[in-house]
Amino acid sequence: MAKILVVDDERDIRESLELVLGDEGYAVDGAADGLEAIARLKAGTYDLVITDLKMSGADGYEVLRQSRKLAPTTPVVMITAFGSIDSAVEAMKLGAEDYIVKPFQHGEISITIGRLLERRQLALDGPRCGRRLNRRFDRTKIVGTSPAIAGILAAVEKVAPTRANILITGESGTGKGLIAEAIHRNSPRKDRPFLSINCAAIPEPLLESELMGYKRGAFTGANTDKPGLMTLADGGTLFLDEIGDMPAMLQSKSLKVLESGEVLALGDTKSARVDVRLISATNKNLQNCIEEKAFREDLYYRLNVIEIHIPPLRERREDIPQLARHFLGELAAAAGSSVRGFAPGALEALSGYIWPGNVRELRNVIERALVFAGGDTISRNDLPPQLIAAASGNQPATGSPPPQALREMVTEYEKGVIARMLNQTNGNKEIVARNLGLDLTTLYRKLHKFELAPNWARK
Repeated sequence: MAKILVVDDERDIRESLELVLGDEGYAVDGAADGLEAIARLKAGTYDLVITDLKMSGADGYEVLRQSRKLAPTTPVVMITAFGSIDSAVEAMKLGAEDYIVKPFQHGEISITIGRLLERRQLALDGPRCGRRLNRRFDRTKIVGTSPAIAGILAAVEKVAPTRANILITGESGTGKGLIAEAIHRNSPRKDRPFLSINCAAIPEPLLESELMGYKRGAFTGANTDKPGLMTLADGGTLFLDEIGDMPAMLQSKSLKVLESGEVLALGDTKSARVDVRLISATNKNLQNCIEEKAFREDLYYRLNVIEIHIPPLRERREDIPQLARHFLGELAAAAGSSVRGFAPGALEALSGYIWPGNVRELRNVIERALVFAGGDTISRNDLPPQLIAAASGNQPATGSPPPQALREMVTEYEKGVIARMLNQTNGNKEIVARNLGLDLTTLYRKLHKFELAPNWARK
């Protein structure tokens, strides 16, 4: 059982994290300030530390410094307010592994913690750990009976046994990471590590050290050697999400790894051989990125040996009822809820909605509806008002508009949904992103695309 230290001078946040992490099976200790945290670090050992950045007395920087001194292999995650992200990035340069932004989603924290603990165990135990991490992939995780899903499953079966690099394309929230995991779990590499990283979520200076690793003394704060994901995934699979956002410099270095099979860590003079299968994903049109000189054409062809495209949920509406029931069963069981089904009007509304956030948004809507459900079924009135209003005017059309017209319709609709939600939340982007099932990076990209950002520059 992993042991985690949570440090925050805001009691509600600290106790909330203690409760959530405890429910997930971690042993959790809390500290009300930095001085108490340092005392606990001196008295015992922890597998991970989560600390607020700004605290009276000893702040998060001091907790980080003492943790690096007392337990160099223990990862530290910083908690920061949205307006202080630069400070969190600075902390990462000093040795913090990651940061989370308040207000945060517990699911996001769970994923971050799981990834960091997995990497720590791999670094400590070496290749044997990869075998222990293996869980045979369950095809029932990919829900749907549409021709599109059937084609994707058939493609997974064909490509999984090969060594070919895979490019998975599709809009945000369609489940690209799930398909990547399916390929790995059904491949000869299934007993080796499956690691992932979001290329759009990590600042450029830190992304290289995450991928390639670094040697002690490579830069200020590099007090120990740190293996990168390319090395930790040796023999297994590395999933590069949002590959279209990878900086140009790293595109070049990644290409060299693919061509030579060798990784050169920052500050090192000798390359290390690795055997890594790369599965990449993007919601961008990489051909357009190549034309705009934003993505290397030679890297594109190295990554795109085989492409698997996941269509948006609005193009496979027949999967919506099955997905909704799947999420309801999963979420109700986790919450101990007695809700077991949907009223006909609710499923009709869900099927009529256009789902700009795709499967991720659908899961979030079901989770919300489960909270508001008054009986043993989810009714139409338990769904978000904006979804009901939008679904009422967006029943599936019988005709088939030209592709360009459809794209324009979807763009206008998506812009309208985001604009309305910004108005309803007084510009709170965190709430908008959460309700739409988007990460903040994707939401900001859409705000810029739809020219909505200037209207909410202060939020």
